Amino acid sequence: MKNFSLLLMMLLTVTCHSQVQYLHCGQLLTMENDKVQKEMTVVIEGTKITEIKRGYAEAPDTATVVDLKNKFVMPGLMDMHVHIESELSPRRYLDRFSKNKEEVALGALKYCRRTLMAGFTTVRDLGGTGVNVALRNAINQGEVVGPRIFTAEKSIATTGGHADPTNGMKDDLTGDPGPKEGVINTPEEARKAVRQRYKNGADCIKITATGGVLSVAKDGKGPQFTINEIEAVVEAAADLGYVTAAHAHGAEGMKRAVLGGIHSIEHGTMMTEEIMDLMKERGTYLVPTISAGKYTASKAKVPGYYPKIIVPKVLEMGPLIQATFEKAYKRGVKIAFGTDSGVSPHGDNAKEFIYMTEVGMSNYEALQAATVNAADLMKISDELGTLKKGKTADLIGLNTNPLEDIEATLDIPFVMKSGTVYKHE
Repeated sequence: MKNFSLLLMMLLTVTCHSQVQYLHCGQLLTMENDKVQKEMTVVIEGTKITEIKRGYAEAPDTATVVDLKNKFVMPGLMDMHVHIESELSPRRYLDRFSKNKEEVALGALKYCRRTLMAGFTTVRDLGGTGVNVALRNAINQGEVVGPRIFTAEKSIATTGGHADPTNGMKDDLTGDPGPKEGVINTPEEARKAVRQRYKNGADCIKITATGGVLSVAKDGKGPQFTINEIEAVVEAAADLGYVTAAHAHGAEGMKRAVLGGIHSIEHGTMMTEEIMDLMKERGTYLVPTISAGKYTASKAKVPGYYPKIIVPKVLEMGPLIQATFEKAYKRGVKIAFGTDSGVSPHGDNAKEFIYMTEVGMSNYEALQAATVNAADLMKISDELGTLKKGKTADLIGLNTNPLEDIEATLDIPFVMKSGTVYKHE
């Protein structure tokens, strides 16, 4: 028994030591400021950063040395608006009738891997079928490779609104979905829908405050929630510790969402200066999703890609998002990085950096949006967003300095999430 106990202690000691890693970084940007430090060592034990040292520190024999001397190392990137279950295609509107959830889940595995390999170690999934919850769990349990997912499970809509799952169906299929399905029409139903998302395993809440571009409905910008309904969503979400997000294209619905206490506006296509000032006053974030606007507009030129009712909305809304982002940024609205990947292709998330910097945002501010600001929006700054002792070890390595060339973010040769190396080229 004594020999067994000694052997067990030895095994535990070896296991503990094997979790220590010394990352020798040629250039290091912690994102606590814009200062790039050269020849640095990041010490990681298990899933946490335990030390950041100057120079290439000598590692003990029991530690693993990761050579990143020719890499630019920074925190893992975060995308605050993805739909991890699927990707836009001409089959999108048929898939909901032909695909079982098992098929959706299996198809989504490649999107999870592609996102992580692109350097995005954390994403916020803003609406799907519920498969997104299973994907999050499988990733957390180490059964599937993918980013850390905070999911809204199913978006909350009003009857006939964007995210009513029965839009575009024939009469005998539409039924009358309610709070269980994420469709509400009163403050009371709004509270129940939030609590149902909690029951279903969501991490955050999303509402569709206005019409949507890709839903099978004519209106893409009109308001679809009352302020009372939005306030009920926010109050119920606050009780559960949830951050809230509002899909919003049109100005009136957007204004109601901000006044109702929503934490972030997604897209913000037709945002006015009045709304920008309200967002500044209340600390509301804009998650711009320029990638989705550009991608959907490009596909509108392909005959038959969308149902006919959608094409005019895409042509009107898609080209506006980048210009709105420019105005909001220059007016001082807080920005968190988001792409709407799933509408735009998964794995191309970093193209958003290019679109953001094209209209005046500095490279450092764009990187802040995908690290510091994203963590602040999700209230996870104690764990993620910067590289610092005690924080979770999410790091990426780039071939060149993105502060000098933002296109460096398009090719990520090194990815670590929670202390585990997933990519090292």
